[in-house]
Amino acid sequence: MTGPRSWATLAADEDRYRPFYARFLGLRFVNPGGVLCFVFFEGAVALAALLALAELVSWWAVLVLPVMVAVMVKINDVVAARVVRSAALVPQQERDRFRHQMEPVVGTARVGWIRHSVPGVVVSSAPDSPGTVPSTVVRRPTEPG
Repeated sequence: MTGPRSWATLAADEDRYRPFYARFLGLRFVNPGGVLCFVFFEGAVALAALLALAELVSWWAVLVLPVMVAVMVKINDVVAARVVRSAALVPQQERDRFRHQMEPVVGTARVGWIRHSVPGVVVSSAPDSPGTVPSTVVRRPTEPG
């Protein structure tokens, strides 16, 4: 490859080490590992065999279910490709604005004085009668005496 390589294109050396399932389906954007490829194919065959042994489905399911799983994985790869291509069409200004909106803000906030947050002061919820000194604040002694 002589030109710039996109992240979805694999070199021949790297493609050689991919699982056969991913190479057979021609996956470019979805890159399942060996265990996931095993689950996709052998797991689907085992599930279909168990369903056929339980006589819940016919024996054709042993052939059809792995094919259907492969079709779903390929559709997922095609959808991922379209999402990546549509994201590449978004102007850089919009991407920067989105990143700016999504950055967490770290700092301190000024909080006004709250009576119940002061040590040594107990706030009760009893209502006060009009024209009297508020009885909601009861002072505790700070030192034992």
